[in-house]
Amino acid sequence: MSEHAPEHQAGGRAPRNPVWGWVREFLIVVGIALVLSFVIKTFFFRAFYIPSGSMEQTLEINDRIFVNLLVPGPFDLHRGDVVVFADDLGWLGATAPAPTNPVTEALTFVGLVPDTADQHLVKRLIGLPGDTVECCDADGHLMVNGVSITEPYLYPGAAPSDEAFKVTVPEGKIWVMGDHRNASADSRFHQDIQGGFVDLDSVEGKAVLRAWPLDRFGTISGDHEVFADVPAGTGK
Repeated sequence: MSEHAPEHQAGGRAPRNPVWGWVREFLIVVGIALVLSFVIKTFFFRAFYIPSGSMEQTLEINDRIFVNLLVPGPFDLHRGDVVVFADDLGWLGATAPAPTNPVTEALTFVGLVPDTADQHLVKRLIGLPGDTVECCDADGHLMVNGVSITEPYLYPGAAPSDEAFKVTVPEGKIWVMGDHRNASADSRFHQDIQGGFVDLDSVEGKAVLRAWPLDRFGTISGDHEVFADVPAGTGK
């Protein structure tokens, strides 16, 4: 009677380690997730956090938001959009860098946590190129291109503006204001720097989602109906 050699005899193939197989699959999934996160952060969406109360109650201190990086770009900006822009003009002044560690730096790189290294601001877009924005009419409402608007997003008790002004937005610029008007150092307070106007090229994108805290999770409204009756600006 012949005898069969054991399958695990010398020179044969050792059985796979099921633990290593699971670990390898896990590492592959994590790697793909990190690559996708980096691509999304670079080309589509980016996370930011809110450090001040200038946009209350639409956005509150320590909210985490996601910004659509395709705006401006394939999708145009509109009056009422909540936009994030780089502080190229130094509105914030000098600030100390936030403490970091290798873990947060790695997560920031792939876009899983907000980047605190660069200076950014978040405000509501009130005036597009060519628009004339004025405060205020006889009833205390803001006017855009001669049309009075009622702003439901304003912080309760805040006036549209405690400062009178009238500006016409130049080509390639926008006029921005915080929703908590008496707690927002926005375009009104930086008219000594480029007239208070923000360069369109400085706009990182439009805020679309409030992701944290979870009890405030939801989309961020542009309240475009506020400006529905406002005609196109003439730039005059």
